[in-house]
Amino acid sequence: MTPAARVQASIEILDQILDGAPVEKALTGWARRSRFAGSKDRAAVRDHVFTALRCKRSFAALGGAETGRGLMIGALRAAGQAPATLFTGERHAPEPIEASEQGRGFVSLAEQFDIPDWLWPRFTASLGNAATEAATALQSRAPAHLRVNLRKTDVEGAARALGAEGIQTELHPACETALTVIEGARKVAQSRAYLDGLVELQDAASQAVVAALPLKPGVRVLDYCAGGGGKSLALAAHQGVEVFAHDINPKRMQDLPNRADRAGVRVTCVETAELAGFAPFDIVLVDAPCSGSGSWRRVPAGKWALTEERLIELTELQRAILGEVAPLVHPEGLLAYATCSMLQDENTQVIGSFVSENPDWTAKLQRNWRVTDGVDGFFTAHLIR
Repeated sequence: MTPAARVQASIEILDQILDGAPVEKALTGWARRSRFAGSKDRAAVRDHVFTALRCKRSFAALGGAETGRGLMIGALRAAGQAPATLFTGERHAPEPIEASEQGRGFVSLAEQFDIPDWLWPRFTASLGNAATEAATALQSRAPAHLRVNLRKTDVEGAARALGAEGIQTELHPACETALTVIEGARKVAQSRAYLDGLVELQDAASQAVVAALPLKPGVRVLDYCAGGGGKSLALAAHQGVEVFAHDINPKRMQDLPNRADRAGVRVTCVETAELAGFAPFDIVLVDAPCSGSGSWRRVPAGKWALTEERLIELTELQRAILGEVAPLVHPEGLLAYATCSMLQDENTQVIGSFVSENPDWTAKLQRNWRVTDGVDGFFTAHLIR
């Protein structure tokens, strides 16, 4: 495919997404219909689509409309490339630029930095002077991070195994088990290092949330909102730690047993009705449902789907979950709260509300990781009685 044909394909996919189609479904559907597209073409189109979704507001302003065509015109202008060089109408290229597609300047900082208007005051209140830098980071692609499975290898051994397959990495300072992929990221999922359980795909800040816990042999840990089980596997990689995984929707954990086998660790999946029989736990980790504002680079559609009403619902849910799990914690145990959010609403305010309503609990640690640190935005708090 020519560069112009890739842009036209991206326009068509973006139009489907803007009409309500899930992002991955739209991309997969196009790939199935376009057998002529090679792996480089598919990767380039995917990059176009995700960049346009991360920068939907600013690209729409630069391109004259919030349409697939407008976003791709805006993308080219943002990159300093004249759209007319690709919008020629020849062969599979988009039709030439019209007078109405000249674009305009930004009407607000929220538009320039691709944050919904209603959210911008909360975003700036949460991040202060770092707000524009964080918003700028959310406009770009997220780095690929790997967690080294210390049950099977060490960091140096994992890096060597990956390097032998053309995947170059470097240490990430956020966590001692974290590697940043600097070359060959698309090879990871099919690499022997990954298939043999030497590494897992996991953001460095997510790893750091687990590493901050007081893990030692004999400790019993409940990963209460386990989802796919990434943190459960990271917990189980610590020798002698007994890990239990729970999710309100058990189907989310259906791949966890196979992932645990590959990693050479044991994780016990527990349904809600069984929790009381396994309690108390020395540590309960609540990686709570949240806005995902810290991971919007990876899931940009989430930024535009979030509403003020939904954010309020999430904070109410987060408070409710903390109240539900507190009785599961051993009297001398630790309740750890985490979100992949950078918003105070879901972080310090939720913790403050919980401590205020439960005066026998106190927060002994609160920590943020932000996208400006080269990681997903994360927050964690440790609560003790």
